[in-house]
Amino acid sequence: ALRQIHKSARALRAAATDAERKLWQHLRGRQMRGLKFRRQLPIAGYVADFACIEAGIVIELDGGQHLEQQAYDAERTRKLAVNGYRVLRFWNDDVLLRTQDVLDEIHRQSEPHPSPPLQAGEGVKSRTP
Repeated sequence: ALRQIHKSARALRAAATDAERKLWQHLRGRQMRGLKFRRQLPIAGYVADFACIEAGIVIELDGGQHLEQQAYDAERTRKLAVNGYRVLRFWNDDVLLRTQDVLDEIHRQSEPHPSPPLQAGEGVKSRTP
């Protein structure tokens, strides 16, 4: 069974979608905060689109077909979470059309302790002369 999962992962890497290829250009080679991301990594009986073991993040890219398989996706997310991974999901269109927004969110989520959003009145105050 494990051999089949690894064979499937290799096939998925070879048949990457445009969105997967585009995101991989930005994640490969430790470009994201020096973290090592892997493509099509088998985890917990599933093949994650992208994963960073050290940050405990799985990134899943969803196309239109995922609207019909929400129950499967929810179970997959649950099993990955039980194994210590936080799952970030992005639509293919967002990766292709709003790449920087997706990268910013991955960067924010890959911080050791993602910081909560600033509350009103918090933040750096600028001094005016």
